[in-house]
Amino acid sequence: MRHYSHYADKYKATLRIRRKPGEIMEVDWAVSTAFIIDRDTGEKVKAYVFVATLPCSQFSFAEASLFMDSHSWITLHNNAYKYFGGTTQIVVPDNLKTSVTKHTTRELILNPAYKEMADYYNTVVMPARVRTPKDKASVEGSVGVISTWIIAALRNMHCLTIDELNEEVRKKLDEFNKRPFTRKKGSRLSAFEEEEKFALSPLPAAPYKMSEWKKTTVAPDYHVSFDSMFYSVPYEYINREVEVRVSDNLIEIFFNHMRIASHKRLYGKFGQTTTLPDHMPDNHKLFVDQTPEAAVEWAENIGESTLSVIRYLLDTSQTEKLALQSIFSLKKFERRYSKYEIERACKMVLSMTKRPTVKSIQTLLKTNKKNDAEQELKRKTEINQNNYGFTRGASYYGGTDK
Repeated sequence: MRHYSHYADKYKATLRIRRKPGEIMEVDWAVSTAFIIDRDTGEKVKAYVFVATLPCSQFSFAEASLFMDSHSWITLHNNAYKYFGGTTQIVVPDNLKTSVTKHTTRELILNPAYKEMADYYNTVVMPARVRTPKDKASVEGSVGVISTWIIAALRNMHCLTIDELNEEVRKKLDEFNKRPFTRKKGSRLSAFEEEEKFALSPLPAAPYKMSEWKKTTVAPDYHVSFDSMFYSVPYEYINREVEVRVSDNLIEIFFNHMRIASHKRLYGKFGQTTTLPDHMPDNHKLFVDQTPEAAVEWAENIGESTLSVIRYLLDTSQTEKLALQSIFSLKKFERRYSKYEIERACKMVLSMTKRPTVKSIQTLLKTNKKNDAEQELKRKTEINQNNYGFTRGASYYGGTDK
């Protein structure tokens, strides 16, 4: 014990750090919990108290929440900034999962939503080192005092809602911040107004809106799912892991930190789907575009004879679906044949029969292709045969031409 005392005296000295105004906000959950009364069962429901402190003036904020999840954590930060009337350059949280994904001596990975909030408020998150509470000593001290001053004082209060509880918390918080210091003049409130308020950065026009992040794999139908709604991504990302950012009105999909798709968020009946045509393979686009109007529009771009064939198929087929299936087969010919070849085949079919079919058009396309190839070969052969050299006559050699 004597040896440890000598060691502690030598190496465990505490450095008193002078905090700059408006530089740091330290945040944490209070160890003690408050509670509300369930209206239906009369049971006590835990409420967790969030505490934020400005180390320079010791001015503090406290608010109760029924949850300790990421959404509550960020909402309470918004409320703290609003209470202080500005933001600090640095935020020092603990190593909670709502704040930090990974924290080692070499690497710091923040929760994506928390990092996004910090960027929105133009502040830097610097978590306390693991098992090092002195890195946020101010909030640790405030947590202890607030646990006694506020939470313990409210233990006999029977609040039925979280809003009622927070009204009482706010009253006690105001008393806490106005309470005179024991060793110097003034209070936390007066120190804040005189020494720190001016140094806070101004708040944005609107508070940060919480975004939720999740990782998922793109399904074979090139859609990702969120809350039983389905959103398309480019089909090239099938079976790839992507990150989905979800806000109140928008769904964004990222791959390797690059946004590859965005959609308006769907609400209402489960199973709704939003699909952008640009995300579909070409053959899927052809299938989806099968409507009479789309078929006529396609035929108009090919030619008059093709348009006549399309209208005949639409008018004479037993059902619209059968007609569209035939037209779909005809449209697929565009992969192997030019518009000119399709129009020529349709014109030839109409000259031979009043009942054109896709099969007869296909036969003519193949026949015409073969004939065109043979004619081209014949033309090249004739050119090669006629492309002979210049022959000198007999007179060139001293003879007489006959």
